[in-house]
Amino acid sequence: MTVTKTQAPVNADDGTQAAGAEPVGPARSERLSALVQQHGALAVLVIVSLVATFSFDSFATGDNVSNMATSSAFLAIVALGMTFVIITGGIDLSVGSLFALGGVLAAWGSRHGTLVALLLPLVVCGAVGVVNGLLVARSRLAPFIVTLAAMLGARGLMLAITDEGANTYLIGKGSFLAELGQGTTLGLGNPVWITLALFVAGAVVLRRTRFGQHVYAVGGNEDAAALMGAPVARTKILVYTLSGVLAGLAGALNAAWLASGVTILGNGMELEAISAVVIGGTLLTGGLGYVSGSLVGVLLLKVIQNVINQIGSLDSSYQQVVSGAFLAVVVVAQTWLGRRRQLL
Repeated sequence: MTVTKTQAPVNADDGTQAAGAEPVGPARSERLSALVQQHGALAVLVIVSLVATFSFDSFATGDNVSNMATSSAFLAIVALGMTFVIITGGIDLSVGSLFALGGVLAAWGSRHGTLVALLLPLVVCGAVGVVNGLLVARSRLAPFIVTLAAMLGARGLMLAITDEGANTYLIGKGSFLAELGQGTTLGLGNPVWITLALFVAGAVVLRRTRFGQHVYAVGGNEDAAALMGAPVARTKILVYTLSGVLAGLAGALNAAWLASGVTILGNGMELEAISAVVIGGTLLTGGLGYVSGSLVGVLLLKVIQNVINQIGSLDSSYQQVVSGAFLAVVVVAQTWLGRRRQLL
């Protein structure tokens, strides 16, 4: 008796196969698009790092890697908070000023002990985040305008505390705060380990908690999220508060690392954070994003900056040119992939 194998029937109208059949082209293309969007930055980071390793003898050394990791930690903490905000469809332009304000407040508060030095920037910067969230969620104001005003206000408060930058508060050597910023564990700076712990916690919150589900829902479709019972206003307030707290924490750790509250820091940091988040695969329109991708985006920006420094003949302004080019390419790619997935 001869057994004849038959292929699963194909629907001629939509190109889909019957149950049990192998996935057809559109499904595979959709998965491939999602894979590129989520892990494309990681692939670029690996390629750039390999090329730099073989091109520059000092790139892959322990000291250089440790310095890159530590300098990346502060931007990464800011980008973590920005990830939550952008997934909801918002934006936070105040984080650069809050970063600088947090550093100054930590250095000023260190005269009264480590606890005050750490809590003060968290409370003040978190309060600014709460105000941002309330104005965006309750007053229905545009996040761009609200956070732009907060950026100017936080920068003005920082200058008032430091007498227009004339006073620089120092952090005493040997204090716990200084050890927190300058100490190392297993060859990496303490800020790096703190950053990794925060990203693990952020990933768990975003992927495994109801709050994380609400964040995605609000960014995907705010009206639909409200109909499903998601607390839209509360979710927005929480993400802006989180962004402010993390920016203040990053500033405090940076001040501990530098042993002083430097007033000129943070300029343009909000744009770097947004770039890192978008390069890491988070959509500017909201509804889709990855905490791990934001970390990869930060590392990619820092590796590019380090490579430019290794070249020596190029100044630091080229890093901004390359970062801008990367951001433009990523946004165009995201738009193309999004339209392609809608057509499939």
